[in-house]
Amino acid sequence: MRRAPLFAAMLACSTTMAAFAQPDDAPAPAPPPPADKNDAATLDKITVTARQREEELQKVPVAVSVVSGEWLDRSYTVNTQQLSLLVPSLYYNSANPRNTAYTIRGLGSNTLSVSAANDGIEPGVGFYVDGVYHGRPATAAFDFTDIERIEVLRGPQGTLYGKNTTAGAINITSREPTFVPEGSGELSVGENGFLQAKANVSGPLSDTVAGRFAAQFTERDGVLHNVNTGKDENSLDNYALRGQLLFKPNDDLNVRLIADVSNLDSDCCTQNYLRVGTSLKSAARQFEGLALNLPAHGFPVYVPPSRNVYDRLTDIDAPLHINTQDGGVSLNADWNLGAVTLTSITAWRYWKWDVANDRDYIGLPIQTVQRIPSRQDQYSQEFRVASNGEGPLSYVGGLYFYTQEINGKPISVYGPAATYWLVSTTNFPRMPDNLADGYGQYGNSHFEMKSYAAFGEANYRITDKLTATLGLRYTYEDKNGDYSTTVSGGLPTTPGSIQDNAKLSLFRPQSYSASDSGGNVSGRTNLAYQFTDSLMSYLSYARGYKSGGLNMSGLPLDALNNPALATAVIKDETNKTWEAGLKSAWWNGRATLNLAAYHTTVDNYQANITSSVETAALRTYPANIPEVTVKGFEADFAAQVFQGFVLHASLAYADGKYSDYPLGPCPLEWQNPNATGGCQPFKAPASLANKTSNPRGNPNVPGAYVLTGLPLAGLSKWAGSLGFDYVLPFRTGAFLFHVDSSARSGYNSDTSNSIYTRIAGYNVTNASVGYRFNDHWEADVFARNVFDSNYITALTIQTGNSGLILGQPSDPRMVGVTVRANF
Repeated sequence: MRRAPLFAAMLACSTTMAAFAQPDDAPAPAPPPPADKNDAATLDKITVTARQREEELQKVPVAVSVVSGEWLDRSYTVNTQQLSLLVPSLYYNSANPRNTAYTIRGLGSNTLSVSAANDGIEPGVGFYVDGVYHGRPATAAFDFTDIERIEVLRGPQGTLYGKNTTAGAINITSREPTFVPEGSGELSVGENGFLQAKANVSGPLSDTVAGRFAAQFTERDGVLHNVNTGKDENSLDNYALRGQLLFKPNDDLNVRLIADVSNLDSDCCTQNYLRVGTSLKSAARQFEGLALNLPAHGFPVYVPPSRNVYDRLTDIDAPLHINTQDGGVSLNADWNLGAVTLTSITAWRYWKWDVANDRDYIGLPIQTVQRIPSRQDQYSQEFRVASNGEGPLSYVGGLYFYTQEINGKPISVYGPAATYWLVSTTNFPRMPDNLADGYGQYGNSHFEMKSYAAFGEANYRITDKLTATLGLRYTYEDKNGDYSTTVSGGLPTTPGSIQDNAKLSLFRPQSYSASDSGGNVSGRTNLAYQFTDSLMSYLSYARGYKSGGLNMSGLPLDALNNPALATAVIKDETNKTWEAGLKSAWWNGRATLNLAAYHTTVDNYQANITSSVETAALRTYPANIPEVTVKGFEADFAAQVFQGFVLHASLAYADGKYSDYPLGPCPLEWQNPNATGGCQPFKAPASLANKTSNPRGNPNVPGAYVLTGLPLAGLSKWAGSLGFDYVLPFRTGAFLFHVDSSARSGYNSDTSNSIYTRIAGYNVTNASVGYRFNDHWEADVFARNVFDSNYITALTIQTGNSGLILGQPSDPRMVGVTVRANF
């Protein structure tokens, strides 16, 4: 509550500014007339910019989900994780802000919790705010600020959103400055020390210039209790600020200068005991055996503080903290010249990150330091020309340039328990217990890239009802990276000795450079038929492209314990999608139903996989999966059931598989350090055949695992959401009711499809009830996770592959109150 005075002042300031901005002779706003709840009412028409021009959602032959700013506010949705509860085809996974991944239809960033820590691999879902592409997935972890609407475009958007949109795009539009004075403020207080304040004010600064300022602060105590320190971990403490100037000398010219910054500084993020999986290692080298034999190495027997992940107890013994910031400036200009509109978007953005982690996740000093302080800077410039008018031909064309630079300093240091826990395997005799105490890796990474693109899309109305679309984009990218590390510390050893090799199995000095360049064509074609004004169908084919990536997190080691240089560069990814859709309005405009069915094939799917070859550390690195397929259907329904009652429902079914993946990583249950390549062979010796035969081991490549035909990681077959808003007039105000409920079936979170890395399905429901006293004031009681559902939001395999599986449990139910003011 230490920021409560600041929050209250912010709310009061926005209220006062808005009040003074009203003209002296402005009439008092009249209360809305009472409405008959049985009166017919149509749904509000939704405008989107999915094709880089303002169009009605029901007339756009694209699969897109739209969440309005009002819906975001009513559902207390302030970030991408919460947005995924409203849009079933969107999935969000985050172990911490840097290690953030999001997918659409199961495709995009690989959903392993460490996937986004590699600076040389980019997401497959484009994240855009006010037309500006955000290059790092971590920026999607920050809170939304003053949002007009969010569009989630499903499927490849290779023409108009061509920068890394093989799976889709999240297109966020903020509220513009207004020449009519307005302002709002909101203060929420809830359980677990939750405190959130939001405010914005907008109005004219002159006859041609308007300004807008918005701010948001959030605090919450941690929800995981550390039994060692007494602290509550995984707290929230963040703020977001956005300022805008709008220059509008006439109706034809619109120029917006936008500056924003978001900051998160809190004791976050860790996971706790979920389960233990067993491998084919000796019992002494698996979690239970390791924990039991600790006294022989100077430590007491290890017992987790709880074996129920939903007790939300941890005992980590290393510091835990994150400090990350994202911000930038953009200049957006639209100039209507009559026949065409010219658009220019110029932007600079940055992201910086620092963290303290306990990467062994338990109360043993195995790994005491794990940090990757990083800084990213990006610049982008886009020019577009779009036709105006209602003629049979319409088009959009343009040029795009993007560059980014990322610098990092990876640091990892092992503690006094590391030698026993990680090194003393069957590959080495017993080592001195202090061999790796203080042994660390210190590095530098530098990654830079340049991207150039030219694009165009044309729509031609063949008849009054039939329209054809053709769009193409050529993208050329050039990427370069350098990575180097040194090692030091630990017990002094003689080079080449067994003890020295044991230390090098943990960390080995590496130094390499990698580069990749090339271009490709992406785009889409579409036929849309408007049967009636309220019924439209379409058939489309789209091709997406994502350029190759570089491994900027260190190379995995080969069987001889040397860096595998062949893994430094990964191939381009291409995506081909067929889609058929139907958009319809019913019940005299009171309801809409939009359907889409699709089939997607991805060649050389870029994903992070985990090597099981190394003696100790699990090394995750980017690689290509030869082919992945996803097919499914989606439905979005909305209805104004009666006056004031709006219902939303969405359903998504997806069947994703590795359609060609003969050389996959070995799952935990088949890992065997005595087998060639570290994975149990295709056929075990006769004496062990009944116990250890591996039906998916590759007989031709020892250590490889055949994943062909298995489900795609991170994808639920079924996902859906259901919600409603009800405004019930009462006297001079109205009662307000909101409910949104989301459900998702279970899925496997690891590429290897291990039986131990499956996450069960779940349902989460949020609700609020309130009263709007007049046009200015409102009070609400809200509950997040009403039924206190327990589910896992992220999963990690412990460093060293002991078999310990860590999980990040859902936030418990939180009840609170909100006061809103609008002027």
